[in-house]
Parts: sequence; structure tokens; C-alpha cells
Amino acid sequence: MNYDLEDSHLLVRDTVRQFALEKVAPVAEELDREKRFPYELVRELGELGLMGMTIPEEYGGAGADTMSYAIAVEELTRIDSSVAITVAAHHSLGTLPVFQFGSDEQKREWLPDLASGRKLAAFGLTEPDAGSDAGATRTKARLEDGEWVVDGSKIFITNAGTDITWGVVVTAATGDGEISNLVIPNGTPGYEISAPMQKLGWRASDTRELSFQGVRVPEGNLLGERGEGFRQFLKILDGGRISVAAMGVGVAQGAFDLAFDYARERHQFGQPIAKFQAVQAKLVDMATEIEAARHLVYRAAWEKDLGRPFARTAAMAKLFSGELSNRAVNWALQIHGGYGFMDEFAISRLYRDQKILEIGEGTNEVQRMVIARHLGL
Repeated sequence: MNYDLEDSHLLVRDTVRQFALEKVAPVAEELDREKRFPYELVRELGELGLMGMTIPEEYGGAGADTMSYAIAVEELTRIDSSVAITVAAHHSLGTLPVFQFGSDEQKREWLPDLASGRKLAAFGLTEPDAGSDAGATRTKARLEDGEWVVDGSKIFITNAGTDITWGVVVTAATGDGEISNLVIPNGTPGYEISAPMQKLGWRASDTRELSFQGVRVPEGNLLGERGEGFRQFLKILDGGRISVAAMGVGVAQGAFDLAFDYARERHQFGQPIAKFQAVQAKLVDMATEIEAARHLVYRAAWEKDLGRPFARTAAMAKLFSGELSNRAVNWALQIHGGYGFMDEFAISRLYRDQKILEIGEGTNEVQRMVIARHLGL
């Protein structure tokens, strides 16, 4: 066993950390307050190769491994979750379906813009009546005169309505007991995108409700084989859980960093509050659990990179890091006291951003269902 990161991983960590501190940190509070999408940061992230990290170079990506990607997502999330989820949703959910299931022609046509970050991709899975039970999709698509005709709706879709969004990969029922994935470009007649949804956290990320009324796309916009959509999106979600788990570690680490610095600076009863055992205990527990969560994320990424089964570990990492991040932001805000309740302190933003990590890409309850199946229960 070797717990040392490779030089390439260390380079990714240091590069993304520097970018997050120098570029993201100065504007994170403003973007959150104004609920403004970070177009300039996305452009720079694309130039760094972070928008298509695991996409092969032949399609315009960086050709990096999953470990590098998880490290990058963690480092971004330490500073701002809105920027991190923009990268993660675009890469794991929007772009990877094209790479993993698209034809050679589809990959050559669509991936260069997506891998470079010139365009953003979205993944339309969740519906008003099909959340955790994603297989109960009510969006339908029928084949008519060489075109797919799509009717239905999706909700809580990330990156769907920005000025640079390419389109959305939509799951739709294409027959009885049959689900397929279709690409619907933005601007297609009948495809309506709501105004940005108002959220508790991730306020600088783009979240929309989508509506499809007689939307027509070419038959060639089908990803993979007809009827394989359910298997495809389960595979996509397994991989996506690694990035969301990395976000949980990033939020927890960011909260720890803020609490650690504040505890050493804040004086009460004639000494820094970091000298009090009650505060020390919280910081020690945070540091210990963060280390455990990080290694669980690394294990899932390592398994995926080796081509081994990783779904169970990814679900465990997502569950553990999500619940840890909840504890971490709560402890960190408690250490800040009343100041932590004020928006001018970054911990208040991390506190709001954290909760979705226990809901998105499978709730904690769903993760336990997934893990239970892997345990043979």
C-alpha cells in the first residue's frame, strides 16, 4: 500500500488550490450575494483543462485520471461550492454520457466544445414526480418520421440555462418499460427553460426547470442503444458520486480551515478560544473525520481508475462525506459564534451550500439502499 499521491496529482492539487485562492476566493461572496453565474471563472477553468479533465486529449480534454479530478473538485469546493458544482455537473453528468455512450460521430462533433469548457452540458434526470425513483420518469419520446418527439418536464437541472449551455442529455421513456437517453440542444423549438430557481445554497450556480412540448430532435441524437438509458444513467450516477463525495470533503475542509483560523484569532477570557478544550475537541474531530472521508474518496477514485468495481465505495464515500460535511459546517459555525450567523463571514455561505450534498445525486437514504444491495441485504 502506498498513500503518497503521484507527482501529477500533487501538481493538480497545487494548481487548483492556487487558482481557487487567487481567482475564486476574492469573488465568491459577491457571486453568491448577486446570484451571478461565474462566466469568467468558467472560461479560465476551461483554459486550465479542468472542464474536461478525464476526457481524452483526442477530443479536447486533459486526459487525466479520476483521482486528479476528485482532487480538483475538492480544492474548488474548499473555497466555493457554486464553482465546484458547475464543473462537476458539466463533467460528470453532462459530458461523460456523450463520451461513454456516444457514437464516434457524436463524440467528434460534441466533445471538443464540451471538454474545453467553451460550452456547458446538463443532465436531465430528475422530474417533479421522479426524484429518488428516477426509473419512474414520465417524460416520453416517440419516433416519428426519423425524429424523436419529446414531451415532459425536468426539474433541479444544473447548467441548463446559461448563455454557453450546449444542451441537455434527457432520460425519456421510449416504450413500455424502456428508457433511453437523448440529446436536446438549447434553442430547439418547444424546449422551454425556466428562470433561474431560487435556492438556499449554490446561489451562483445555474439551476432550472425544463419543459418539452413536442420537441423534435434527429433520430441520431439517441445516445447509445435504445432502451439502455436506465443502465446508462445508473453508471453515470455511480461515477458522479465520486465528485459529490469530493465536494463533501472540500466543504468540510473549508469549514475546518475557517474555524481553525478564527479559533486562533478570537480571544475570550484573556486567551484565544483555540486554547479551550471544548473548541479543540471539535477541531480534532473535524480533522480526523476529514482525513477518513478523503481516503474513502481516494479509494473510490483509485478503484475506478483501475477498472475495478467502485459503485459500493463511491456510495459509501458520498454518504460519509455528505454527513461529515453537515457536522463540520455546524461545528465551524458554532466556533464562530454570532459572527458565523452573519453573511459577511464565509462560514455562513458554506453552511447554506452544504445541505444539498445530502440530497443531490441520491439522498443519504438512497445511498444506504445502494450500499445495502451491495452488501447482499
